[in-house]
Amino acid sequence: MKKYLDILADIERKISEGQFESGQKLPSVRNAAKMYGCSVSTVTRAYTELESRHMIYSISQSGYYVVEKPGKGPDAAEGWQIDFASASPDPSLFPYLDFRHALNQALDTYKSHLFTCGEAEGLKRLRHTLVSHFAEDQVFAQKERIIVSAGANQALEILAKMPFPNGKSIILVEQPSYDLFLRYLEAEGIPVCGISRTTAGIDLQQLEEKFKHGGIKFFYTMSRYHSPLGTSFSREERKAIARLAGKYDVYVVEDDYMADLGEEPGTDPIYAYSGMSHVIYLKSFSKIIFPGLRLGAAVLPEKLMKAFCEYKRYADTSQLSQAALEVYIKSGMYERHKRKIRSQYADRIRELNKAVLRHNGSGLIDIPPVSSGLYVPFKLPKKANLERLVERLAAKKILVVSSKRFYLSDYREQEKFLRISIARAQPERIEEGVREIIGEVSRELKCLV
Repeated sequence: MKKYLDILADIERKISEGQFESGQKLPSVRNAAKMYGCSVSTVTRAYTELESRHMIYSISQSGYYVVEKPGKGPDAAEGWQIDFASASPDPSLFPYLDFRHALNQALDTYKSHLFTCGEAEGLKRLRHTLVSHFAEDQVFAQKERIIVSAGANQALEILAKMPFPNGKSIILVEQPSYDLFLRYLEAEGIPVCGISRTTAGIDLQQLEEKFKHGGIKFFYTMSRYHSPLGTSFSREERKAIARLAGKYDVYVVEDDYMADLGEEPGTDPIYAYSGMSHVIYLKSFSKIIFPGLRLGAAVLPEKLMKAFCEYKRYADTSQLSQAALEVYIKSGMYERHKRKIRSQYADRIRELNKAVLRHNGSGLIDIPPVSSGLYVPFKLPKKANLERLVERLAAKKILVVSSKRFYLSDYREQEKFLRISIARAQPERIEEGVREIIGEVSRELKCLV
């Protein structure tokens, strides 16, 4: 399976980058088998799969040829030269044909069952498939502990409102953190407090004090590829957080929304060290497939199952979408697409890092080394006017996001940075964008002198 996926990913990449142009003949099956060091049947399977996705076509007695290369996607005409703001996946990377195939197969397999209300916990076969899917990330759970949700946001809202067995009420959030969840907590008047997290990590002594004396119901964290910081906790930090949770009867809600996009080895989630009693593991599929799918899953400790299901009450996620996702994962298409999109984003991060080395030699902006994921924070000098800088960059058609939105409204220890996302930044424009950002920061500081 791995060799087959590698061949698919390699040929797709070469088509996308123009190494194989429209109408160009691909290597013969035998030559490709020699080139990839595999059997003829493995290459034939890869070519057949590419043909089913309308990327190549075959001519009898001649071979396989590349179809017309798809365009850059709908955002190409929006007029923005460089988009460092969007967190949504690049539309040019959406697996349209793959997922259409999965939808058709789901309809053929499940038939009328897809048009019933279904179970509140989610489609049983999808939950069964997620058992092995999660195990690849060292999240070992029985299907009875997996609940399918309408994205991670729905699970977060339920967890924020439902009672917990520890009898506590305050939600502890990292600062900065996921902006939509922060705004939800504030709008609903849910008790919340913050703890500082930087690119260097988190103060574990302060965290222990919060756990011990703060009346903390749960601690919301993104242990891997944090948004907006882009960094991950060290193994020691993850182990310590799991230990503290058990010691002080505080639950940890681990939002692992970027699990599939990282390339760093040895970055198991907190859940892997927890003994499963105090960690709730959340995962969304929108960052890999497309935002409109709105499917996620929660792995819950046994003590929380009853209350969570009572608050969820009924099936509120499309049976068809769930069935298609089950087919998509089980067939290997998810793994293949994950490799493709992870490779694309890793290339963009490398381009960003090279541009930083080239243009930030004086260290005007504090930029951490980030090698995976989507986000890199550009920490600014304290004197810089953050909002004015964002506006000046927008006037140059460079979109960035201010750090202000990622903090609680009353949190005073805010760092000043630009959140840079590479999700939709075209590689050939990244260096120009970085150069312009650093130039504008320099001009901003000169104006203040």
